[in-house]
Amino acid sequence: MEDHKDNDRAEIFSERVRAGKRTYFFDVKATRSNDYYLTITESKRRYKEDGYFYEKHKIFLYKEDFNKFVKALNDTVNHVKTELMPEVDFEQFDREKEQLENQPETVPSDDDSELKWD
Repeated sequence: MEDHKDNDRAEIFSERVRAGKRTYFFDVKATRSNDYYLTITESKRRYKEDGYFYEKHKIFLYKEDFNKFVKALNDTVNHVKTELMPEVDFEQFDREKEQLENQPETVPSDDDSELKWD
């Protein structure tokens, strides 16, 4: 029997969310019978003695659970925003990110391109 892993499935749609030291991937994939499901992957870059590696955690979400999942996620986020942290302006995080994205990139000069220890 042929071994089919999640990595062998073609991605139909993908969305990436960078969040500090983590990156979240929302990927739509298809089953062999052309049914669709969603994978949500959290990826964190970690350091080991021999270099960097990525620690990943994955959730598989099937169509019959989409509405329940979205409702629970929205209810939970809204509870935090309205009940636990009503004083926090959560939109500020979007504004800060937008400001960072709109800043011109600085290109290092030839002298700054390598670390100097002198």
